[in-house]
Amino acid sequence: MNDKKLTVVLGASPNPTRYSYLAVSRLTAHGHPVLAIGKREAQIGDTPVTKEHPVAADVDTVTLYMNPMLQREYYDYILQLHPKRIIFNPGTENEELAALADSKGIETMEACTLVLLSTGQY
Repeated sequence: MNDKKLTVVLGASPNPTRYSYLAVSRLTAHGHPVLAIGKREAQIGDTPVTKEHPVAADVDTVTLYMNPMLQREYYDYILQLHPKRIIFNPGTENEELAALADSKGIETMEACTLVLLSTGQY
């Protein structure tokens, strides 16, 4: 069974003090392919950060690192990716997006991607 999960990191930042930077770094260190999307083109290690909304198939997880107001412009994009789950990291909780995801059969969870990785629950 392939346990590597294609993960879209929304709100990716090239700033090493940001949790999204740590998430991209740790996901790739664990061997998970990452699609990093941020507000500007950048690089996190070997992973490019894009401003675009690239089409991707077989997305396992969308993990959010942006506040709920900024998430709104990504609703359609997230839903068309049809990930298996959306992780709302601390501070990104969004009942509206969670309800939309639920209506499309997408699991949502309020959790910390970094904790899930470090405890082997990712």
